[in-house]
Amino acid sequence: MSGVWTGLLLSVCVYVCVTAQRHGPPSFLHHHHPQQHDQTEEPTQNISNSKIEVQSVKIDCKVASRFAHTVMTSTALNKANVSQEVFFEVELPKTAFITNFSMEIDGQTYFGEVKEKETAKEQYEKAVSSGQTAGLVKASGRKMEKFSVSVNIAANSNVTFTLTYEELLQRRFGKYEIMIRVKPKQLVQHFEIVADVYEPQGIAFLDTNATFLTNELLPLVEKMVTDKMAHLSFSPTLDQQRKCPDCDSTLVDGDFIITYDVNRAKDIGDIQIVNGYFVHFFAPADLPRLPKNVVFVIDRSGSMHGKKMEQTLEALVTILGDLYEEDHFGLVTFDDEIELWRPSLSKASQDNVKEAKEFVKTITARHMTDINRAVLHAVDMLAAAKKNSSLPDNSASMIILLTDGDPTSGEQHLPQIQENVRNAIGGNMSLFCLGFGYDVDYTFLDVMAKQNDGLARRIYEASDAALQLQGFYEEVASPLLLEVNLHYPDSLVNSLTNSHFRQLFDGNEIVVAGQLNDLAVDNLLIEVSAQGLEEQFLVQDQVSVEEWALMFPEQEYIFGDFTERLWAYLTIQQLLDKRDKCKPEESENITAEALDLSLRYNFVTPLTSMVVTKPQNDENPEDALIADKLSEDQRQDIIPQDFGYDIAVMPIALKGSAQALLVDGDPHFIIEIPEVNDALCFNTDDKPGTIFNLVREPLTGFVVNGQTIGDKKVEPGSKGHTYFGRFGIIHEKFNIRLMVTTREILVYEQGKHEELLWSKTSTVKHLNMELQVAKDHSLTVTLRNTVKFVIILHKVWEKHPYHQDYLGFYTLDSHLLSHSVHGLIGQFFHGVKFEVSEPFQGKDPDKPDATMFVKGHNLTVTRGWQRDFRKDVKNGENVPCWFIHKNGTGLIDGKLGDYIVSDLFKTF
Repeated sequence: MSGVWTGLLLSVCVYVCVTAQRHGPPSFLHHHHPQQHDQTEEPTQNISNSKIEVQSVKIDCKVASRFAHTVMTSTALNKANVSQEVFFEVELPKTAFITNFSMEIDGQTYFGEVKEKETAKEQYEKAVSSGQTAGLVKASGRKMEKFSVSVNIAANSNVTFTLTYEELLQRRFGKYEIMIRVKPKQLVQHFEIVADVYEPQGIAFLDTNATFLTNELLPLVEKMVTDKMAHLSFSPTLDQQRKCPDCDSTLVDGDFIITYDVNRAKDIGDIQIVNGYFVHFFAPADLPRLPKNVVFVIDRSGSMHGKKMEQTLEALVTILGDLYEEDHFGLVTFDDEIELWRPSLSKASQDNVKEAKEFVKTITARHMTDINRAVLHAVDMLAAAKKNSSLPDNSASMIILLTDGDPTSGEQHLPQIQENVRNAIGGNMSLFCLGFGYDVDYTFLDVMAKQNDGLARRIYEASDAALQLQGFYEEVASPLLLEVNLHYPDSLVNSLTNSHFRQLFDGNEIVVAGQLNDLAVDNLLIEVSAQGLEEQFLVQDQVSVEEWALMFPEQEYIFGDFTERLWAYLTIQQLLDKRDKCKPEESENITAEALDLSLRYNFVTPLTSMVVTKPQNDENPEDALIADKLSEDQRQDIIPQDFGYDIAVMPIALKGSAQALLVDGDPHFIIEIPEVNDALCFNTDDKPGTIFNLVREPLTGFVVNGQTIGDKKVEPGSKGHTYFGRFGIIHEKFNIRLMVTTREILVYEQGKHEELLWSKTSTVKHLNMELQVAKDHSLTVTLRNTVKFVIILHKVWEKHPYHQDYLGFYTLDSHLLSHSVHGLIGQFFHGVKFEVSEPFQGKDPDKPDATMFVKGHNLTVTRGWQRDFRKDVKNGENVPCWFIHKNGTGLIDGKLGDYIVSDLFKTF
C-alpha cells in the first residue's frame, strides 16, 4: 500500500467534502479530516487536486401510509495513482431504525450485519485491539443522528455506499413531516432527491420547503400531486449548484422538508390490510375540545438561575395566556421547599390568569431540588379538586413538570420517587416531564412519564428554549377524547399493538397494528369507544379485506410488505416503552420479544447493533465498526471523546462567554463555553499554604482569594496533593468581607461580625448580600448587582490517614462584572478565543492530543475529563474538556506565579 493517504469525506443527508490529509503538525483546515497515520511522508495533495470524483449522491424516500423507507446512496471514484481514504456520513432522524448498510468496492459488496448488542460488542472489542475501530453513530443536533464510516480505496477504484432506514411518521400539529438534511459541502456530479408518497385515504395537502432554496433553485423542485399519490424531485446540475459562476462552493446546504396530511372522511379512521397485517389510523376530525385541569410544577432550584429561569418564566406567562376559560390550573414552584400560587386549582378566568402571571414574575432560583414532594403535592391538588367536584365533568387532568436537574433534597432515590408518583396518581391523571438541558437524568423522567400515561421531552438550552416550552404545551393544550379503546374481534386478530390510550390530543393520531388469524376472512368489525365532551364517543364499521387488497396496485410506491414492517416497528417501540415501566420480573420476556423482532426485521434498535466489517488487508486484518441506536441520555451534544474524522466541531475558531468557571479538587480549573458545548481545563501545582488571586474586579473592589492546603501525610516518594481550604471574599464598595473555611463561615459587614456553621442550614439576607447555607454541603453567595457563586464543602472521614476536608468554588452568574475583571479564573468571565486542530494520537492511547492556538500560543492539549461536584458532591460529574498542561501556561495571562498574593484579604 502506498505511503501517501489522502482523504475524501462523503456525507449524504448529506455532507460530501473532499479533503486531503496532511502529515506532521495538525492543520487548521475548515473541514472534517480522517485520523492521522504515521506513514512515510511524500508531498501531499491539496484539496483542489485530490483526484477524487464524487460521481453521485441520491436520496430516495418512499412513504406508504405514513411508513417511510429511505435509501441514501453515494458513489466516488479515486482517479489518483495512490490509495485514498473515503469517508461517508449520513444524517437520519433519531426516530428512525437503520435497516441496511453496504459498501460496494470494485464489484465486491460488503454488508452490515444486525446482531444482538452483546454479540456485536464481542466482535467489536476483538477488533478494538487492532486500534482500527470507531463507533459509527453520533448525535447531531436535536432531531438527527449522524452515521459515519470510512474505507481505504485503491488507485483508480470506486466505492458506492448505501444506507437504508425506516420510520413511522408521527402526526404533530395536524401534519406529517419528512426532513432530509442536505449538506454536500461541495459540488456533486449527479445530485438527486426523490420522494414518493402514497396515502390511500387521499392527500389533503402537501408542501415542500428547503432552507437553501434560492429563486434560482426553487423552479428545480418538481412536484406532482394527485388524489392519493405525490412525486417530488430535486436534481440541480453541477452549474446550478454553484454559489457563483466561478465558485467551487455549493448553494445546496440545509434541510429539505416535506409536510403533508391526509383526508379524514370517517370517524372510525382509516384501516388498511395488506398480506395478513393491518394498520388502523385514528384521528377523527371536528371533535369539540375537552376542558383540562393542569398543574404546572416548576423547578426554581439554584441551577435554574439566569437564562433558564428567564426563559421558563417567559414561556409560562405565554402559556397561562393561552389557557381556555373553561380550563382549571394551579402553580407549584419548588426547590427544597414548596411554594404555591394558590392552595387549590382556579378557573382560567381573565382575572385569575392575570394574577397568576404576576405571581410568575416573582419566582426566583434558590436552593436544592425536591422533585418527589413537588409532584406529590400537585397530585394532591388535582385529587382534592376532583373529590370536591370543583372540576368540569369529562375533563382531562394532567401535571406538567419542568426540572433541570436530579433530586438533591427530600427523597433522592429515583426508583422510589417513580413508585411514589405512580401510586399517588393511580391512573387518574397524566404526567408530562420536561427536562431542561443535559444535567437531568432523562431516563428517570422518561420512565416516570410513561408510567403515568404521559411523555417526556428534552428542552435544549438555547435561545429558543421558551419557544420549545410553548411548543410542547400546544401539543397537549387541546384534548379531544379520554380513555380511547380500539376493539377488534379476538377470534380474528392477534399480536395487537397497544389499543388503549388515555387521551387523544388535537393534531395527533392514534396508530394500532396487528395480524389477521385467517387470510381468508372477508370482513373485519372494528369498534372505537371513548369519552367525549358531552357524551360517549362510539363508532363501528365493517372493513372489507378484499377491498383493501385492491388499493395497492401501484408497485412503484410500495416497498415490500410495508404493513408488516410498520407493525414490527410499532411493536418494538411499544415493547421498549413497556420494558421501561414494567416490573423487573417481566422485563426479561419483554426484552426477548423486542430483540427477536429487531433481528427478524433487521432493525438497529437499542437491543441490537449493526456490525460493519471493512475490507481486510495486510495492515488491517480485522477492522470492524459498530452502529448503535442512541438513547436520549447518549445524545449529549458534546465533542466526542473518541478521536479521528468525526470530531464535528473541529477545527474552528471559538469564542464565547463562560457560563460557569470553577475550581475544585486537586485543584483543577474548568472554563465552560456553552456556545460550543465544550470546556477548557488546567491544574495548578504549588506547595500547601499558597494563596492565589482567583478574581479581582477594580470597579467594585470585588476580590476572591483562595489558600491551598495539603494532605495530612505524604508517603515518601509520593507526590502530595493540594486543595483549596480557605477563601477570602472582599467587596470594598459594600464594605463586606467573608472568610470561608472547612470549619466555619465568618461574615464581616459594615463593622459587624457574624459566624455561620456548616452544620446548620441557614439563610442570611442583608441589603447588599444574601447567604444560603445548605447543611454540610454548600454556601451560596449573592452580592447585589455584582456576582453569584457557590462554595462546595467536601467532607472527608475525619480519621482518614491522608486526606482532609476541602472546598470548591463555582460561579453561577458573573455577567454583571465589568470587562476589567481578571484573576486566575476572572480573566475568562467574558470569554476566550481559541482554535483547535483535528486530534491526533498522543502519549496516552486513550486520550487524543490536539494543537490549540490561543492568546498567540500554539499549545499541545489533551482531550480528557475533570469533575464538577455541583450536582453530586460525593462522586462528581465528568466534564469533557481540552486539558492545558504546565499549570495552564499559554492559556492564562502570564505565569502561575503572577497570581500568588501575600494575604487572604489582599486587594488591588
